Amino acid sequence: MQFLVIQRIMGLLLMLFSLTMLPCIALSWFDQDGGFAPFLKAGLIALVTGFLLWAPVRRQVKELRVRDAFVIVSLFWALLALFGALPFQFVGTTSHMVDAYFETMSGLTTSGSTVLTGLDQLAPSMNLWRGILQFLGGMGIVVLAVAILPMLGVGGMQLYKAETPGPMKESKLTPRIRETAKALWYIYLGLTAACTLALWAAGMTPFDALFHSFASVSTGGFSTHDASIAYFNSAAIEMILALFMFLGGASFTLHFLAFRDRSLRSYWRDTEFRIYAAISITAALFIGLYLYLTATYPTLLLSLRYAVFQVVTMATTTGYMSADFGAWPPVLGALLLIISFFGGSAGSTSGGMKAVRIVLLFKQTLCEIQRLIHPHAIVPLKLSGRVVPERAIAAVSAFFATYLASFAIIALSISAMGVDLITAFSATAAAINNTGPGLGAVGPAANFAALPDAAKWLLSFTMLLGRLELFTLFVILTPAFWRK
Repeated sequence: MQFLVIQRIMGLLLMLFSLTMLPCIALSWFDQDGGFAPFLKAGLIALVTGFLLWAPVRRQVKELRVRDAFVIVSLFWALLALFGALPFQFVGTTSHMVDAYFETMSGLTTSGSTVLTGLDQLAPSMNLWRGILQFLGGMGIVVLAVAILPMLGVGGMQLYKAETPGPMKESKLTPRIRETAKALWYIYLGLTAACTLALWAAGMTPFDALFHSFASVSTGGFSTHDASIAYFNSAAIEMILALFMFLGGASFTLHFLAFRDRSLRSYWRDTEFRIYAAISITAALFIGLYLYLTATYPTLLLSLRYAVFQVVTMATTTGYMSADFGAWPPVLGALLLIISFFGGSAGSTSGGMKAVRIVLLFKQTLCEIQRLIHPHAIVPLKLSGRVVPERAIAAVSAFFATYLASFAIIALSISAMGVDLITAFSATAAAINNTGPGLGAVGPAANFAALPDAAKWLLSFTMLLGRLELFTLFVILTPAFWRK
């Protein structure tokens, strides 16, 4: 383990992170909302700490190993939430560090779960900080560092693979990993800018438009209003957000290919995207019809409006709310929670298990049935016309088993803290899938503030576990990882 190299990169990343507080410092100075000194203090603490880590080992420039990358990514995300929580504490938005850490981790992992109330009256600089956290977490600040910090150079691929979600991390859009990271961020910035302009044109204020574009393309789900998107009561705003959430939940590789080739064919040719779209459309139609037939809403058009938005926001693990789906027929709330497990596509900003893993598991089941019928036949598993390696199939199976086991253990642990089963299991699902709202006491009409402190710490860990997709975090907890 190259601890000095790890220390150097941790210092650089922390100094980079401190710069993200500058917009909040500027806004609080201009708006006089009381956040100037707290943000300045928090930014200086992060900057000085990063400098003190970097300065003694600044000449330790060596090629990163895979194990180094796992430590850097896991440790940095945990520390990032710690330093990102300082403004919440210094401003006085939260009274306990656990709440500040939970809110920050929720933002960085684009979970969207919150412990805050009174968002409509929150200082603008504080709301901006919540939006910036989600914006950074969507594509990943480590991927940003790979794109803009040439001093990370040769270790970029290891960091990229350790942080990027999805089962197929070896694929690169360009020959050099730094150019790949830059391409991803250009697409991300382009979608965010387009979403901001569309929301502004639809009637949002410039600040709300910018904030909600941060939280939509990143599939984060934070809002500047306690009522979330229901505050605006606008079908146009809901459909714009649904479009950009859907794009955020699709693979950014497909966005890159579509832009490069000036064609939409890459989307239709991709099996995962077709499944992702089919699940969203089918679920929206089913829920819309169910809402209409049960007279939850008076018209079919209104039922479809709310169904489309809630399906997209849950399928992409964004977590916005245009309606209190906790008050819908119980089966629909359960269905929306199940959909959040599928998540969006690999290589997207969404959480969950990713649609490609569900597709591979389903295809593997069909292959096993074929092998039972024809024991001597060779039945390859194909995805988008290409044979999937056995190692990838085994990795997906292991991920699925570990995901379910982690979910069950964490949910039961929270239940043991005195939380009812519906709340415990839905809160765990919201955290590990990076979704946002759950059911019961953490449903759309409530938040996570009432949970015990121990549950908030555990859910903070669970959100990070979901964001780094289990193995990146679990691998550093194994004794074998630390042996020479």
